[in-house]
Amino acid sequence: MGNNHHKAKDCHKDNKEKNKEKDRKAQAEENGEKENGREEEKREQEKHRDERIEEIGQITLDENREHHKIHLVTIIGEIEGHDNLGSSSKTTKYEHVLPQLAAIEDSREIDGVLILLNTMGGDVEAGLAIAEMIASLSKPTVSLVLGGSHSIGVPIAVSTDYSYIVPTGTMVIHPVRLSGMVIGVQQTFDYFKQIQNRITGFVCEHCKISKPRLEELMMETGMLTKDVGTVLVGREAVEEGIICEVGGIRDAIARLHDMVDRKGEDTK
Repeated sequence: MGNNHHKAKDCHKDNKEKNKEKDRKAQAEENGEKENGREEEKREQEKHRDERIEEIGQITLDENREHHKIHLVTIIGEIEGHDNLGSSSKTTKYEHVLPQLAAIEDSREIDGVLILLNTMGGDVEAGLAIAEMIASLSKPTVSLVLGGSHSIGVPIAVSTDYSYIVPTGTMVIHPVRLSGMVIGVQQTFDYFKQIQNRITGFVCEHCKISKPRLEELMMETGMLTKDVGTVLVGREAVEEGIICEVGGIRDAIARLHDMVDRKGEDTK
């Protein structure tokens, strides 16, 4: 009888061990499924980010230690207006940028906006529309001119709260040019002047250069071989009062984080 009692106890102990082992296996399987789920979700997020960069050149930077969400907008190639450019041309489509800027303004998640520019210019109306939209954002904004920000790219570069240009970055300042048929009458020249005043007025309102000096740079005849205008390289753009500071991506992001922090303190 004693042996039967010991056997019953041993059997009960074995059952408990088996149940524990089952629980451990079930927990391990559950943890494995969760880990696989997290990895799958991470892969989907990375895929979505890659597709977004490829399609519209935009991404939200949210891996920083400050836990700020910085939305990156790129202005590259030629700024496309109402007419579609060739498929071989790199373009920035204003119909992509404007809705995204509106979504940024409406979002409670986005803390700041970083604009990267490497553009040859393009459509005046589209460029001014993008510049006005950026200038009217309530979020902190910083621009960084990389390869270049020419022509109508100048108003976009100065439309942010603070602007940077890399040492080798360039900005071409030149008068308005219209393509297609131009009627040689006074009304046409008046229209040219009106467009020119819109551009110079915006630029001078958003940076330190004076209108007479900007127009002087536009009408320079000794620098461009086939055009009138001026090429400003890096520090020259800062010295003329168009760009705030020479710097790179590190400086631009650090400035933006600082602006976001200061805005957060002001709203407390």
